[in-house]
Amino acid sequence: MNKNTFHNFPQANKIFQKTLLVSAILGALSATSLQAQESDTNDADDGGIERIFVTASKRQTGLQQTPIAVTVTSGETIEQAKVLDIGDLQVLVPTLRVTPLQRSTNTNFAIRGFGNGTNNTGIEPSVGIFIDGVYRSRAAAQIGDLPRLQQVEVLSGPQSTLFGKNASAGVISVRTEAPSYDFEGKVEAGIGNYNQRQLRGYISNGITDELAFSLSGGINTRDGYTDSLVGLDKINDRDRWNLRGQMLYEPMEDVKFRLIADYSEIDEICCTTAGFENGPTALAIQALGGIVTDDADPFSFESALNASPHDTVEDGGISLQADIDFDDFAFTSITAFRNNESDYINDVDFTSLDILRETAATKIETFTQEFRLTSNGDNKLDWMIGGFYFDEKVTTGDDLIYGDLVRTYFDVLLSFDPATAGILGTLEGLFPALNEGDIFKANTSIVTDFTQQNDAYSFFVNLDYHLTEDFTATLGVSYTKDEKEITVKQQNNDLLSQVDFDADLTVFGATLVQVGFPAAAIGGLKALQFQPQMLELPNPVEANTSDDDKITWSLRGAYTLNKNVNFFATAATGFKATSWNLSRDTRPFASDATAIAANSSLVLPNQGYGTRFASPEKATVYELGIKTSFRNGAFSATIFNQTIEGFQSSIFVGTGFVLSNAGEQNTVGIEFDSIYRPTDNISLTFAGTLLDPEYVSFVNGTDENGPADLSGTTVPGVHEQSIVAGITYDLEFDNGIYGYLRTDYIYESDVRVVGNIPDTVRREVSTFNASAGLNFENGLMLQVYVRNLNNDEYFLTSFPRPIQTGSIQVYPNQPRTFGASIAYEF
Repeated sequence: MNKNTFHNFPQANKIFQKTLLVSAILGALSATSLQAQESDTNDADDGGIERIFVTASKRQTGLQQTPIAVTVTSGETIEQAKVLDIGDLQVLVPTLRVTPLQRSTNTNFAIRGFGNGTNNTGIEPSVGIFIDGVYRSRAAAQIGDLPRLQQVEVLSGPQSTLFGKNASAGVISVRTEAPSYDFEGKVEAGIGNYNQRQLRGYISNGITDELAFSLSGGINTRDGYTDSLVGLDKINDRDRWNLRGQMLYEPMEDVKFRLIADYSEIDEICCTTAGFENGPTALAIQALGGIVTDDADPFSFESALNASPHDTVEDGGISLQADIDFDDFAFTSITAFRNNESDYINDVDFTSLDILRETAATKIETFTQEFRLTSNGDNKLDWMIGGFYFDEKVTTGDDLIYGDLVRTYFDVLLSFDPATAGILGTLEGLFPALNEGDIFKANTSIVTDFTQQNDAYSFFVNLDYHLTEDFTATLGVSYTKDEKEITVKQQNNDLLSQVDFDADLTVFGATLVQVGFPAAAIGGLKALQFQPQMLELPNPVEANTSDDDKITWSLRGAYTLNKNVNFFATAATGFKATSWNLSRDTRPFASDATAIAANSSLVLPNQGYGTRFASPEKATVYELGIKTSFRNGAFSATIFNQTIEGFQSSIFVGTGFVLSNAGEQNTVGIEFDSIYRPTDNISLTFAGTLLDPEYVSFVNGTDENGPADLSGTTVPGVHEQSIVAGITYDLEFDNGIYGYLRTDYIYESDVRVVGNIPDTVRREVSTFNASAGLNFENGLMLQVYVRNLNNDEYFLTSFPRPIQTGSIQVYPNQPRTFGASIAYEF
């Protein structure tokens, strides 16, 4: 049946049919979901600059007229710049910072310097990631796995009013092309240095006049670029593949269903770290014949690990979007199910000795649903109402295992001080229940398991009132409720963790003093208790649930001066719910100490106190912006003052994560974006951010010396200046061949990398990328590229090396990579 057949029915019958469709969807689904509308991405206007459409406000609007600070990167730009994953996107978007850590998909996103959510599964990101409107609760998305990208929109500032979950710092919205009714496809093969091999492609066609499909997939492999000093595999390889299928069904002209299913796997040896500073414990490693990486050259890309860091990820999901247009309004629904399973093995002492290793596994099951009603047509008052529902179950945990040389390593360390030399053997000899070598025995394990059940929903309304032809006022209000339930369990077989130093020094039924242990050695013994017993949840004293709700709002004014110049002003708030510390360093709050001490069943040796969770984040932003578009160029700029109260800070301290709330983190700044075309063949882009980030209040912070009041200090890891610039030269030949030459540059000013690492560990970025391509009339395409052309060297981040006081490890950036590809499009 032709999709226009229904035009022959009476109008009332059409409305009845569409109402039935809405009713069927509402009956089959039970909550809410989220989607950015589909659009034709770019149309050229009469000014010579492509007119860009965005869905930042969940309506299809021109970028020029959208009163939101949003940066748009087209699929064509991403192809030309050879952006292979979402981490490369920051080369084109200066307000975005992407930091990969520890595992292939463990990535932190920050916008305007605000961002969190890595390494600790309990900490959800402040920057919301959406792919085709589906919220990705954890950072595990590579845009290189998404052929036929339409565009990527980066929305700065809190977006909690329209986006239902964790958008207190901003949103990254990735949109792909829907299936085509015309037969088309593309096959691409590429090679590069480090034995890079890529193969990807897609095919799309109509099955009937109402039904079309597309199928895409890719394989990406590469050898690692970090050599092992002990003969293991190279580190930082690539080994990943993906499949993605879509069905587009349009039974009527104004009814559309889009079904997307995807699956991907990653099986890689990741990630490269290097020694920045080797403390006094390095002498013990070397005394045992071990190797630590050379701190004189952290960019030597050499690894001293005794076991390869191996991680795997299986990620998949399915989503269904329904769009039904009525005369006066449109109905949108998206339902999505996603499943992510990952595990990794890591040598966490970062030396060639078998001292400490870690295995971990995580499973995340997510369901999201949104319904939305949006007014159609030209109205004095445009409106949108909707709701979002989120259900997620997280099962995660890790196993810390003592290696064959852990006891020998600690014995050597203790021998450096005559007062502590041999004390572990002395302790074992004083108790008949212990044998020699029982303390820090090889293969002793500390197994920790966590679960988190998260249910959240929100309702929102957005009103655009056109006071005059040139001025529009927008009011958005959203109510969010977020509930979490946590369990924490641990089996700690470490014998030394059972020694109670904080009470009466009781161990195995007697005190150390009673059995004749030398008092001068007690301090040295206590220093070795790096993994104390953990108080589990639930328990009679502590709550293992959180229940948050918040009303957020946004108020915008947009003024059109003329067809070339638009102004906007914004005041908005954002919200992110409680995040729980799902790491081995999760500890009761000090406020629960009295109640815990009063309950004998809860008292553990050396009970420490810290944080179980971080309270919600509350964001506020004030913005003034301008957007201009002229015949040969366009320019936009936004001045902003953005604050997050209770920013959820997570710091790795060597054995676990300290999770706390910054009282207030503030950034005042300006971001700008521009394009200029001096000729028909040359495009110049220039964009940047200038920031002044500060902890206005952070009493419970952490620096290199431990707990500290960081109030009034500069926020580490946030560059005060970030600039990106690009030049593209379009080529056209008389024989129909066309192509391009492109170079991009990114600069990020010098900054301290991490707050609990000495200020000597700093980062400054000055990187060039380049690419070139030719397209032939017969559909053949050739491309060459080089990333990090000037072999720029900088640190992604840094951390204290576990159980090696004074030693610092860093993540170096990727060295120069280059390659070539050939593609055929039909």
